[in-house]
Amino acid sequence: MPVEFLGIAATNDGSETSPRSGASFDKDYTLRLARAHEDHGWDRVLFAYGSGSPDPAPAAAYVAARLEKLQILLAHRPNVSYPTYAAKTFATLDRISDGRLTVHFITGGNDHEQRREGDTLTKDQRYSRTREYIQIVKRIWTTHEPFDHEGEHYTFHDFVSDVFPVQQPRPGVSFGGSSPAAYAAGGAEADIFCLWGEPLAQTAEQIEAVKAAAAAAGRTEPPRFQVAFRPIIAPTEELAWEKAHRTVDAIRARRASGAPVGVRHHTGAAPENTGSRRLIAIAESGERHDRALWTPTAAVTGGAGNSNALVGTPETVAQALLDYYDLGVDILSARGYDLLGDAVDFGRYVIPIVREEVAKRDAERAAGQHRPGLTAVRS
Repeated sequence: MPVEFLGIAATNDGSETSPRSGASFDKDYTLRLARAHEDHGWDRVLFAYGSGSPDPAPAAAYVAARLEKLQILLAHRPNVSYPTYAAKTFATLDRISDGRLTVHFITGGNDHEQRREGDTLTKDQRYSRTREYIQIVKRIWTTHEPFDHEGEHYTFHDFVSDVFPVQQPRPGVSFGGSSPAAYAAGGAEADIFCLWGEPLAQTAEQIEAVKAAAAAAGRTEPPRFQVAFRPIIAPTEELAWEKAHRTVDAIRARRASGAPVGVRHHTGAAPENTGSRRLIAIAESGERHDRALWTPTAAVTGGAGNSNALVGTPETVAQALLDYYDLGVDILSARGYDLLGDAVDFGRYVIPIVREEVAKRDAERAAGQHRPGLTAVRS
């Protein structure tokens, strides 16, 4: 099966290891970073969402209008707009990008962060709302006749949009989470289910949980799977591990200075969301897992989002990513700590290795399927 690579579409050059050098929305840097991804083999970039961050939708439109190939993954929280409005925004962006949009729906794992924008629902209520929201958006994208909706969270009458996506029947829907509620909602509604980087055994368990939820929802095919990491690469193993320890030291120094590190709503208290709690538990069980997974980057940020690292030479990190591909993960998300430099290096030195090995696997699989007397091998 094909493999895809997802990078980050940051709107400034700040990260957990260094403060930004300018405004929170630096349009020149935003475009430069996106272009670096397009020029170095990445398939798409994520425009993330935060309560006080620049609005990702116009930022994505700005990039999409200036680049020709790079695909857009737009993060969106249902609490910030009505689904009728959001569906039109997404369809317009799909038009601007000539059909390069996927929407990542975020339920919200932290009550404090949600309340910053007036969202007072409980976590279970938020998952129920997200599921209804996605269903409405899908219908708006694909319905050319006015319709009414009376649901648990939304009610409207006689709505029909006059703007439809380029993609038919609709753009893709991305979703993530690590709780049973997330598996149920994403298993039912998502085209792509997103996981944070965990050891292979735990990742396999999550994949099976999502597949079971999809089957329970009546789906004959499960979502595709995406896993996210923080790669730390260097020409030798020794240099890579030195770089990894410098990275953690830099994060600790920023935390000690009082600077915000990672996702802003992680304030030092135990995280509320299941995914972050899982990352902390994995870190407590050991620093190194499998071929190259390293947990101190997650531990030092309190399990803040995508935070587990893959450490080693490009060859080692590529082989580690292929281990996840062999589990059935066909979208690999990576974001370094030097956003621009790491995007270029990862694109130059890691992506080609993974693509070459995936092509070999696909060729071997195709040969096995067509040689008489052999049973087809499937991922």
